[in-house]
Amino acid sequence: MERCAPSSRPASRRYFRVLTIAGSDSGGGAGIQADLKTFAALGCYGMSAITALTAQNTREVNAIHPVPPDFAAAQIAAVFEDIGADAVKIGMLYSAELIRVVAEQLRRYAAGNIVLDPVMVAQSGDRLIESDAVGAIRDHLMPLATIVTPNLPEAEVLTDRRIRSREDMAAAARELARGGSEAVLLKGGHLEAADSSDLLHLCRENRFVTLPAERIASRNTHGTGCTLSSAVAARLARGDDLETAVRRAKDYLTDALRAGAAYRIGNGHGPVHHFYRCWE
Repeated sequence: MERCAPSSRPASRRYFRVLTIAGSDSGGGAGIQADLKTFAALGCYGMSAITALTAQNTREVNAIHPVPPDFAAAQIAAVFEDIGADAVKIGMLYSAELIRVVAEQLRRYAAGNIVLDPVMVAQSGDRLIESDAVGAIRDHLMPLATIVTPNLPEAEVLTDRRIRSREDMAAAARELARGGSEAVLLKGGHLEAADSSDLLHLCRENRFVTLPAERIASRNTHGTGCTLSSAVAARLARGDDLETAVRRAKDYLTDALRAGAAYRIGNGHGPVHHFYRCWE
């Protein structure tokens, strides 16, 4: 068969671009590090605006050094003014001032496909934000978000209600939807149940979708929330609709949890296996 002559220049190709605005985890299991691993594993080009440095490992958070809000803003501006982003994932934002600055930058650059993971407490139980930051998340970031992805303890703080059942989850999701996002993904891993099902509320359609998953026996659960929200952002960047993005992200996290269960790293809660599709 006759082949076409090779072009003198390779055809121009385009990356799927995802920006994470979050804190750095020196242990590598959560935060910026987990986000960038997830983006890469799902075929996206990852960029970062670091909002805080943490000294942490698999057992505890020893120290937090917040990044000055104006420097966080400069990082976001540097990305948008040159590279751009097809999706944005927001994680740990330490203070109310920082939250306001991030919201201003997202509005300034008309960012879309915003996945808001309201990180408040580390896997170790250490608090990661100041007390006045909770109200700022509700007021400044939730109205900009495409989807909000709290776990149950975070949803309890944001709604000021106890969540102990599937019915409680639905009520909390409805309340969170009033914040202005297109969807709410309420992660059910903290619920005392045999499975680990999440609840997706598609606000504009007023529709609930239950996302079932087996509960995997593993101590390697550090960074699961970061990984799931980053996977949603990656899938949105690649053009999935919201429900499809969430379903595919949930499948990716479940497989990463299962693949990482046998590994041992550190003496506490280790990470999931982000690159299980590439190596064992």
